[in-house]
Amino acid sequence: MVKKKIGNLSTYLSEIAVHGIQEKKGNDIVRLDLRALNSSVSDYFIICNADSATQVKAIADSVEEEIYKKTQTNPWRKEGLEHADWIILDYFDIVVHIFKTEKREFYGIEDLWGDAQSTSYQSA
Repeated sequence: MVKKKIGNLSTYLSEIAVHGIQEKKGNDIVRLDLRALNSSVSDYFIICNADSATQVKAIADSVEEEIYKKTQTNPWRKEGLEHADWIILDYFDIVVHIFKTEKREFYGIEDLWGDAQSTSYQSA
């Protein structure tokens, strides 16, 4: 249940996720808008990286906490918590990808979705 009236839930969730990442000093935060691509995957991908598995896990925890606090929503699915090289939090309309820096460089997820509109955010 969302506590305040919002225009677009997926955009709102993406903004909350970005804030959660910023709270734990995630690096190179990018939001890819997949809506114009008619993608059935998600409306947004939120991508960031961190230098250690501990920080990757802390960012994931922060995103979950922020989204739950503001919308009472839990991720539909979580992957990668065991090794924390690449954690995925799937909220249907948004998918948050939190990488260790070297894994993000290796997979180049932004390149796979290069046609999507991209918004970059500063770390807090």
